[in-house]
Amino acid sequence: MKKYWDKSISFEAYMAVAKDRVENPADGDDHNEYYELGLQRMERTLKTFKVNAETLESLKSKNFGGKILIISEPWCGDASATVPAVSRFFEAAGNEVRIFLRDEDHSLINQFLTDGTQSIPKVLILNEDLTVKNVWGPRPKYGMELLKKFKENPETYPREDFYNDLQVYYAKNRGADAIEEIINLI
Repeated sequence: MKKYWDKSISFEAYMAVAKDRVENPADGDDHNEYYELGLQRMERTLKTFKVNAETLESLKSKNFGGKILIISEPWCGDASATVPAVSRFFEAAGNEVRIFLRDEDHSLINQFLTDGTQSIPKVLILNEDLTVKNVWGPRPKYGMELLKKFKENPETYPREDFYNDLQVYYAKNRGADAIEEIINLI
């Protein structure tokens, strides 16, 4: 895990990557149309996110001295809704947080597939020696329930409704469920 940790970047560098991809779109990047929306969502989350004191105490009671490594990409809707909150929360708790860009090296995400897919974000909870303690992702339980509802019956719950409901949930929840679920895995 050390080689992936060493290749990862800070949340600030991740935001800089997102801004650069909006300002300088790469030819042939299938995700170009999503970078601006992802950046807007991340900036909105950063403006509205506040560290919850009770949640912080819940984490501190676990005496977690490890690190958080997030596999992500700035174009991902689920990532844009959760990565800023998770990063800010764990940084506030005193845990180092780094982000590994999935599309630059698939060898890490391929170790943490979701139903055979490279779904992101994936939050790797690392022990102090950088071994993996647990893994969370790609979305909170409620988001997974919405996805299941869509996949089971897209005729009665179309893709547009799923995406809308998921984004409304993310905007209201502001990363709280993701953070709580991650703490429960520590």
